Amino acid sequence: MTCRIATVQAEARPADVAHNVRRAAEFADRAARAGASVVVFPEAFVTGYDAGAFAGPLPTLTDSRWLAPIQKVVDDAGLVAVVNTALDRGDRRTLTDVVLAPHRVPVAAYDKQHLHAPERDVFTAGDGGCSFDVGDTRIALSVCYDANFPEHAASAAASGATVYVNSGAYFPGGERRRDLHYAARALDNGVYVVFSGLVGAPHDFIGGSGVFDPLGRLVTRVDEREGIAVVDIDPDLIAATRDEQRMWRDRRDALGRHRHLDALVG
Repeated sequence: MTCRIATVQAEARPADVAHNVRRAAEFADRAARAGASVVVFPEAFVTGYDAGAFAGPLPTLTDSRWLAPIQKVVDDAGLVAVVNTALDRGDRRTLTDVVLAPHRVPVAAYDKQHLHAPERDVFTAGDGGCSFDVGDTRIALSVCYDANFPEHAASAAASGATVYVNSGAYFPGGERRRDLHYAARALDNGVYVVFSGLVGAPHDFIGGSGVFDPLGRLVTRVDEREGIAVVDIDPDLIAATRDEQRMWRDRRDALGRHRHLDALVG
């Protein structure tokens, strides 16, 4: 079974959950029409990535009816949606990947583990990774800054993931760092990396949504300001890459004690 994944690039309207959910449903429908099995959305797409929105009332999963427009598309089309949102968990606030699957209750699947300094004032970091299967493809979740840490993607790959999806929001000037991190995580682990990024308000987010193959090559990118890009996951390429680029196979579980020599000069 081929797993086709769509990545979304779009602008969220800060604090307008109903508007953003309607837009997400429209993009999910476009992804379904393109034959996608999975659709991935940018960081905080439901609430907008905005300090005012984060400080105000947030969605909860105690009552998930606000997700109904996306759930309808998911049910009708038979695809999986990874929708990132700031979420009220009662005792804490998190930046969470909510996973919607056909005819299932939405799941708060993954909470962002690596928080930027301003986010730490509002949100609680997650305490573990998460992946799910679509056919024979295992897909691991991450959010923006998570991908800056090689061990995060390595842990996902060690769990059997061959696709590492990331929902992000990059500020102007972050283009080179963004692409370098995602390409490196792909090549490090012999996995596909699928990135979905915000554009526009309120911080002139730069998008860059696209897919890197297991060799770290950019294979597709959203060309328009808003839109989707679609990729078919090729398990043969993953296997061939891991055979030829042996970093995944040759890595050691532990590197032992680090030894420091005394000053050699001076």
